[in-house]
Amino acid sequence: MGKNYIDIEDDKGQTLRYRKHVNGRGLIAHGAKVDADAIVEAGAYIEPHAHVAAGAHIARGAWIERDAQVGPGAIIDAHAHIGHGAVIGQGARIGVRTTVGEGASIARGARIGDDEIVHPGMRISTDRKGLWLAA
Repeated sequence: MGKNYIDIEDDKGQTLRYRKHVNGRGLIAHGAKVDADAIVEAGAYIEPHAHVAAGAHIARGAWIERDAQVGPGAIIDAHAHIGHGAVIGQGARIGVRTTVGEGASIARGARIGDDEIVHPGMRISTDRKGLWLAA
């Protein structure tokens, strides 16, 4: 049986330890909280102090930065990037290769499409089809 953790050196020369999540084998940094019922696919990264709730699905290649929160049942699609301190509401969906900036907030049930950019600090809600609504 192989190791259930991996050590990675960051750009500041510090070594961070990541463990493999039981559902999907994605990498979870020490200090992050990921519910056992969440799915974190291989190749996804969850940074320290991030929170991923039950039923959330983090696809391959997705990156959840420090202090970000992913709500229950939210879906973060492949290669999406959730910035430092961003909040993804319950049941929200973030598309492929989409970037959610630092401190941004995505409302409960919102749909953000593929290849979109949500700028830092923005608050976004959408209709059922994913059209952004005025704040």
